[in-house]
Amino acid sequence: MTLPRAMILKELGLWPRWRLREERPPEQEEGRAQTVARMDWDRLTHAILQCTGCVLHQTRTQAVPGAGDRGADWLVVGEAPGAEEDARGEPFVGQAGRLLDAMLAAIDLARGENVYIANVLKCRPPGNRNPSPEEVAACLPYLLRQIELIRPKIILALGRFAIQVLLGTEDPIGRLRGRVHDFRGIPVVASYHPAYLLRSPGEKAKSWEDLCLARRVLAQGR
Repeated sequence: MTLPRAMILKELGLWPRWRLREERPPEQEEGRAQTVARMDWDRLTHAILQCTGCVLHQTRTQAVPGAGDRGADWLVVGEAPGAEEDARGEPFVGQAGRLLDAMLAAIDLARGENVYIANVLKCRPPGNRNPSPEEVAACLPYLLRQIELIRPKIILALGRFAIQVLLGTEDPIGRLRGRVHDFRGIPVVASYHPAYLLRSPGEKAKSWEDLCLARRVLAQGR
């Protein structure tokens, strides 16, 4: 079930602590969410590319819907596109993308082969700032629909923002990694974002532990 914007914010623990600057009428939000929930892949991708649901469409070069195997067992969820992703229209490119590819290869996976990669936000926040609750609420129906269409067997959530949105918590990564969480019946393993690992290479060992945990969970069928 896809939720209207205010309900999404409540589910994420962001309401009423933050108020939306330009909240749409509830019936309009609910109608939009229900429309997204019925979309097939082609319509969903087109909707993301043409989306004007928040202010980020004014500053993006292009939206970044996601990429990979649409029938994948693995769904990798990041936070938001960066400058290179915004320029190329692909998630996880550049140095962080190459590190993600190496991480996947270490557990015998490859980009596009039994792996789908997406971000919570489909447009780049200016200056790579943290997304606002309004931007999260506008984009989340797209990710929820992607999850429904893919039906992954496991979600690997990378980075504090992606983890907190999926799990509806404000706990830091250090408290969330190392164990299995649940998102609507799908096991979720939290780990560090590759961009963070580039800045803090000493944490790569922990990231490897998380990857091994995710692989075990999938092999055991939880």
